[in-house]
Amino acid sequence: MFEKLFLLVKNNAGMAIMNNPVIPAGSREAVLTEASSSIIDVLKNLMETGRVNDIIKFFQFSGSYNQSLVSSITNKFANRLNKFYSIDMPAAQAAAASLIPAVMTQLVQQSNSKQTEEFALGTMLSQLNGNQADLNGLVNKLMIA
Repeated sequence: MFEKLFLLVKNNAGMAIMNNPVIPAGSREAVLTEASSSIIDVLKNLMETGRVNDIIKFFQFSGSYNQSLVSSITNKFANRLNKFYSIDMPAAQAAAASLIPAVMTQLVQQSNSKQTEEFALGTMLSQLNGNQADLNGLVNKLMIA
């Protein structure tokens, strides 16, 4: 799943990262990893703090529910661009805002299409928790509620 997420980020990176003059050419692949890691870190944090239901609702009702999730990921990524790559905050925020919402929209679409097994919500959450538990049953139960 993590490799597929990286590819999803890379496929959306165009102007935000790959063609962005404020991001050094030699750092662009690493920046893509930072974007993927930001998504994973925010989702893992929600799981660890008992907010699995928020993740499920986001994937179920992403157009109208919990845009704060996308904002959290965007801010985390912008902060990493600023801290690790010395990109000033307005440019970092612009790059993050250009990339993260598009990636999350596609992630939700792929999760809901059931064509990409790695992005099926139960599988994704199970992998985020280190495969310590199969969360498909929980996801199915909460999606009905």
